[in-house]
Amino acid sequence: MRIGQYVIAYLFAVVSLYPIFLMLLSSLKTNIEIFKNPMSFPKIWSLAAYRKLLDQLPYFDYFGNSVLVSVISVALILVFGALASFYIARYNFKWNSALFFFFLLGMMIPIKLGIVPLFMLMKSFGVLNSSLSLILVYVAIGIPMSVLILTGFFRTLPKELEEAAKIDGCSDLRVLLSIITPLMRPALGTVMIMNFITVWNDFFFPLIFIQDEARKTIPVGMLTLFSEYSTDWSVLFAGLTLSSLPMIILFAVASRQFMEGMTAGAVK
Repeated sequence: MRIGQYVIAYLFAVVSLYPIFLMLLSSLKTNIEIFKNPMSFPKIWSLAAYRKLLDQLPYFDYFGNSVLVSVISVALILVFGALASFYIARYNFKWNSALFFFFLLGMMIPIKLGIVPLFMLMKSFGVLNSSLSLILVYVAIGIPMSVLILTGFFRTLPKELEEAAKIDGCSDLRVLLSIITPLMRPALGTVMIMNFITVWNDFFFPLIFIQDEARKTIPVGMLTLFSEYSTDWSVLFAGLTLSSLPMIILFAVASRQFMEGMTAGAVK
């Protein structure tokens, strides 16, 4: 029985990782070789596609913009999500359930349906064509899911820990930072990975809000590689390979916290 489970797990891993492996191989081929032998190893291993990518596009500018927007957005989501979740989970007041439902409404209403008023709002704020417009939108999108996950995790923690800290003279903020936050690593890891992937891969909002070439993120910047009559697929695969590295590294580093966060509260 255990052998069958391992076989299924390995097969699933191979199926999941093969597209990434194929993308890497394709970035080391020429266009002709990609079409003639798409599944084979390159006959001549070459980094020409990567050099061509850096010559054709300001790729590192796109990369830096994506890092800036993703890191700041995820950091703000973690901070505000943790504060709101702690307040909802630990304080009993009249509007507790209504406040929690208000956050959940953010998951029920597709934000893209309001793109026109959202565009006008960003224009009135004077933040169009800047990274700040993307950060504001991503934080608003990410907080509802974060509140849902973190509130459920807060409720699994024993209140005796906080009561003991308060007896020693800790304020609520000190309890959150010194006692609760270290115990929240699995849930925070889950929130961080989910939101980072969403922000990093988003194409829609940078396409709408950003017009300046120097402020574009990777998904929008790489759109220039597609032309009406031809596409340099080796260069495209090289760009995709480089853009996927931060997500692969992040998941490899925080995968344990991610799995623990997904199962937190399942077993008492």
